[in-house]
Amino acid sequence: MKNKKLVSRLGVALMLMGVVFALTLQPQEARAQATFKLKFQASWPAGSTLFDNFKMFTEQAKKISGGRLDIEPLPAGAVVPAFEVLDATSRGVIDGAHSWASYWYGKRKVAVLFTGGPGGTFGMDYIDYLGWMYEGGGLKLYNEFYQDILKLKVVVYPILPSGPQSFGWFKKPFKNMAELKGTKMRVGGMAGELFEKAGVRVVNLPGGEIIPAAERGVIDAAEWVTPGEDMKMGFQDIWKNYYLPGMHENVTVGELLINKDVWEKFPPDLKAIVEAASMNTLMRWWVGFIKFNSQALKELQEKHKVNIIRTPDDVLTTQLKTWDEIAKEEAAKDPFFKKVWDSQKEYAGLVVPARRFMFPPYDFAADYYWPKPKAAPKPKK
Repeated sequence: MKNKKLVSRLGVALMLMGVVFALTLQPQEARAQATFKLKFQASWPAGSTLFDNFKMFTEQAKKISGGRLDIEPLPAGAVVPAFEVLDATSRGVIDGAHSWASYWYGKRKVAVLFTGGPGGTFGMDYIDYLGWMYEGGGLKLYNEFYQDILKLKVVVYPILPSGPQSFGWFKKPFKNMAELKGTKMRVGGMAGELFEKAGVRVVNLPGGEIIPAAERGVIDAAEWVTPGEDMKMGFQDIWKNYYLPGMHENVTVGELLINKDVWEKFPPDLKAIVEAASMNTLMRWWVGFIKFNSQALKELQEKHKVNIIRTPDDVLTTQLKTWDEIAKEEAAKDPFFKKVWDSQKEYAGLVVPARRFMFPPYDFAADYYWPKPKAAPKPKK
């Protein structure tokens, strides 16, 4: 009899334990299977090539997650103005954003360092920049900047390589930096401060407002992104003098922002999917972007009769020198700027000199297979 009662009690106890265990698991299982329908907004118009990167990410995230991560990509202005997506993401007005850290340099100038910074920084290219992000502590500093320094509720990942950016479009050709003084030019982010310090009259406008401003005579020059993106925006119909390259945003990467409360609701696999989809988008889109810009450069010359002009060396050097002055001043004022700048310098000091030994110069094989055109022979007298 006693054995029967003992068995009965054990049975009840096991049953209760099973119920408790099931109730404990249920929320986790439900969370793991939950579908997240979210709204993210970009800082660029829907017709921009940069928006294509945004759509590529949302499509990949949905596909990889089996539909559990369903993000609607909205263009600039759909919910908030283009330059307000960071704060809107933090407040939960939108669930996330697709933007560019240098837009926030008005909050703290250190923001520009997370886009790659003028000159790389310290000569880094895209591979070096990604190396610093993922192998040199850059991504940790990036999130520290938003969460601890600006006190914003966002999580960030690099996603959008959009360089090396062209120096810009101009009404008239020029030979040196001195001839640019007084030019009314649309320039965004920290690059605007570089240009302004060199004597250019800077106007900061979202991409969708550049051509209307040019048509009204508000500006007589502009920089935006690269040949393909610029052509898609229609700049060739306004100006015919196009200068490449620039050093102000030669290694520039846009960002994916996610509201931190939304992020913390994601199960571990969706967090991993966001990270994987953002990196896959960055790399896959980047190689296509190079081809896209190469084709556009050819079309700008042959179809639209644009004068493609190499930016004078003194202009490029001026950009680097001006940036070094600004960065040194800021590092002296802002300990966090110095922390990030020193981190980049340390990483660049390791990889940039080493790569100059390990990698053959690009021009070496390029000149062998694709020699630069020789100057036209002078007519005989």
